[in-house]
Amino acid sequence: MTILPDLFLTFAKIGAFTFGGGYAMISLIDYECVEKKHWLTSDELTDITVIAESTPGPIAINCATYTGYKQKGLPGAIVATLGMVLPSFIIILLISLFFEQLLSYEIVVKAFAGIRIAVAVLIIQAAVKMIKKMMKKTPNRTLSIAFVAVFFGIVFTLNLFGIHFSTIYLILIAGVLGYVLYAVPKREGGRK
Repeated sequence: MTILPDLFLTFAKIGAFTFGGGYAMISLIDYECVEKKHWLTSDELTDITVIAESTPGPIAINCATYTGYKQKGLPGAIVATLGMVLPSFIIILLISLFFEQLLSYEIVVKAFAGIRIAVAVLIIQAAVKMIKKMMKKTPNRTLSIAFVAVFFGIVFTLNLFGIHFSTIYLILIAGVLGYVLYAVPKREGGRK
């Protein structure tokens, strides 16, 4: 199969069978694009996830656009993005036409309850995979585990008590702390 149809079909499959948004799609993107097709490396997926989270637009669409662009330039970016968007658009359009009628069926309500649980599991799975991959490349494993634990504790506590704290500030704080904890000691060690 040539690359453009393959890009479209791969991302169409991810877009059609993933509920819960971009974070739930990261596991499938990892499986399809890193493990199965080798379009991206694990490091590239981690980097693009961080960049996609920091830029406007849904994270999964940004990942698809990057992957398509890496494989086939602008045509690849367009095809991969369309593949990611079209199935979800069509499904949401159909659901919106019949939403009230669908919710009158108990089986649909129960299915949505199960889908919510599956989405949470997919998001946790993606987070665990990314943390494991980052730990392999970190210069100081103990410090990195502490870093993850502290930020997880902060975010969990803020959410638990319903305190709104912008993720932008968390990203900026993590960037500054990462620089201070990892780059500054390395630079000082090089001066000795």
